[in-house]
Amino acid sequence: MTAEQFIYDLAKKAAKEIYGQSIADSQVQIQKTRKEFEGDYTMVAFPLLKISRKSPEETCKELGDKILELSPEVEKYNIIKGFLNITLSKSFWAATLNEISQTPDFGFTQEQEENPIVIEFSSPNTNKPLHLGHIRNNLLGMSISRIMEKTGKRVVKVNLVNDRGIHICKSMLAWQKFGNGETPESTGKKGDHLVGDYYVRFDKEYKAQVKELVSNGMPEEEAKIKAPIMQEAQEMLRKWEAKDPEVIGLWKKMNGWVYEGFDKTYSDLGITFDKIYYESDTYLLGKSIVLDGLKKGIFFKKEDGSVWVDLTKDGLDEKLLLRGDGTSVYITQDIGTAIQRYEEYKFGEHIYVVGNEQEYHFQVLKLIMKKLGYDWSDALYHLSYGMVQLPEGKMKSREGTVVDADDLVKEMIDTARQMSEELGKLDDVDHGVAEEVNRMVGLAALKYFILKVDPKKNMTFNPKESIDFNGNTGPFIQYTHARIKSVLAKATASGFAFNQKVNPEDISNNKELDLIQLIGQFPEVLQNSAQNHNPSLIANYAYELAKEYNQFYHDYTILKEQNEGVRKLRLTLSACIADVIKRAMWLLGIEVPEKM
Repeated sequence: MTAEQFIYDLAKKAAKEIYGQSIADSQVQIQKTRKEFEGDYTMVAFPLLKISRKSPEETCKELGDKILELSPEVEKYNIIKGFLNITLSKSFWAATLNEISQTPDFGFTQEQEENPIVIEFSSPNTNKPLHLGHIRNNLLGMSISRIMEKTGKRVVKVNLVNDRGIHICKSMLAWQKFGNGETPESTGKKGDHLVGDYYVRFDKEYKAQVKELVSNGMPEEEAKIKAPIMQEAQEMLRKWEAKDPEVIGLWKKMNGWVYEGFDKTYSDLGITFDKIYYESDTYLLGKSIVLDGLKKGIFFKKEDGSVWVDLTKDGLDEKLLLRGDGTSVYITQDIGTAIQRYEEYKFGEHIYVVGNEQEYHFQVLKLIMKKLGYDWSDALYHLSYGMVQLPEGKMKSREGTVVDADDLVKEMIDTARQMSEELGKLDDVDHGVAEEVNRMVGLAALKYFILKVDPKKNMTFNPKESIDFNGNTGPFIQYTHARIKSVLAKATASGFAFNQKVNPEDISNNKELDLIQLIGQFPEVLQNSAQNHNPSLIANYAYELAKEYNQFYHDYTILKEQNEGVRKLRLTLSACIADVIKRAMWLLGIEVPEKM
C-alpha cells in the first residue's frame, strides 16, 4: 500500500466515525503537501463541509484529532485554512523502506489473467527506411507496452506493415527503370536504404516530367496525372492487384530487402513484436463487412458506385469506405483488421500508436464500429502523438531530406564515444565493455530525450542536448545509477551491511525522508503513466529521483558515516533507489550500465 492510499483509507475511516455515515470516495481528497508547507500529505476539507456543517478549520481540527487517535503512524498535523496537512512518523517511513527493499520488482505487478491489450505501432511503408518520426512511434509503442505489462496487463505488440499501394510501386518502377540490377549486396547498402533511394529517384523524375508538361502548356493538375512515369506506376499497381507474376516477383524481392533492413533497425533500437500483419494480406478484409453494412442500410452508395458512411449527425462528415471500382481505402482495411484482431485476442483495449494527423481517421473508425454494432468499439484508443523534428526543421521523405533512423542511432553512439573519451570516463575499462557502454549511453540519450516529452506535444529532437551528462537527460540518470552501484560495490568490499531491516532512529535527516517518500511513489507513477498512456511521467520521475539522490550524495557521507545504523539506512536507501531507477528506465526501453 502506498503512503497516499494509507492516508486516504485513514481519513475516510476518521470521517465515517466522526459523522456516522458512509463517505463517498470523491469526498476524500488527498494530495502531496506543497513544499512550502509542513507535512507529507494534505487532506482537502471542503468536500466534507456539507456533512460536518462546520467551518473548514473546525472540520480539519476534528478530522486531525480523530486521525491521530486512530493511528500511531501519524506524528502530527497542522491546518492551513481548509487544508489538513498530515505528517507521518519515522516508524512509518522506516517500515516503507523495509518493505521496498524486501520486495522483488517493487512497483511492478505480475500479469493477471484477463483480456489482453493489443498495441499496434511502427506501421512502416516498404518504400523507404525508418526515420526520426518512426523512432518516436516505435519508442512510444515499446514503452507503453512495457508500462502496461508491468501494471498487470497481458500485452500483444503488433505491427501492420504497409507493403502495397502506389508508393511501393514508385520505388519498384524507379529501380526497374534506373537500377541496372543493383542489390544490397552489390552496393553494400542496407536494403531499406537502397529501396528508399529509388523512391526519391522516382520523385525527381516525376517532378521533371510534370515541369516539362507544364512548360508545353498543360495545366499543372493535369500534368501531375498524365506524367508518363506516374501513368506507369499506376499500371504497375493494376498489374500487382491482378497478380501479374513478374510484378509480384519484383515486389517480393524488393520487400525482402526492406524487411532485412527493418529487422536490423528494430534490433538496434530494442524493438520487438509479437505478431506482424501485412497490408497485402489484410487490405481486402473489411470489404465484405462494408458491403454487408450497405445491405443493412448502415452505409450508402453514390452514383459512381462508391460506398460511404454518413457521420454528419455525429458532428463529422461523409467518409468514403469503398471506391467506385470496388477497391478498399485505409479505413476499410482498419475495419477488417480490428474485427480480425478482436476475434483473435478478445482484447480489452486496442491502442493505435499513430501521429496526431490521423486523429480524424480514428474518430471515424470508432464511430463506424459502433454503427456496425460492435460493443467493443469503445476499447479502440488512438495514442496520438505530435510531430518530431530536428532544429533545422521538417523532413520530407520524397525529397530525401528525412533524418534516417540508422544514421541517427550511429551518430548518437559516436557522440557518446567522443564525450566519454573527452571526459576520460572509461579509460580504465576493457575496449569491448567501453563500446557496449557507449552504445547504451547513445541510445539512452536518444530514447530518453524523446520519451520525456508528453506524447501529445510536438517536439524538436536536439542530439547535442540529449547526450549531456548533466540535466534532464538519459545519460545523467544512467550516470547516477552507475554512481550508486560504485558506492554499493565499495560497501560490499568493506563488509558494510545494507538491504537489511532499518530502524526509525536510523533516519537522521529530512533528505532521507524525502527520498523514501519519492521511491514509495513509484507504483503510483507507473499506474498514472498506464492510465494516461504517457511514458513521460515515468521519464520525469526517474530524473527527479536521480537529481534528488545526487543532492543527497553531495550533502551527506555514506561510506564514511560513523554511525552504523545511519550508514546501513543510507546504503539500503541507495540500493533501493538504484533498483527503482533501473526499473523506470527499463520501462522506457533504456539499459543502465553498472559502470560509466
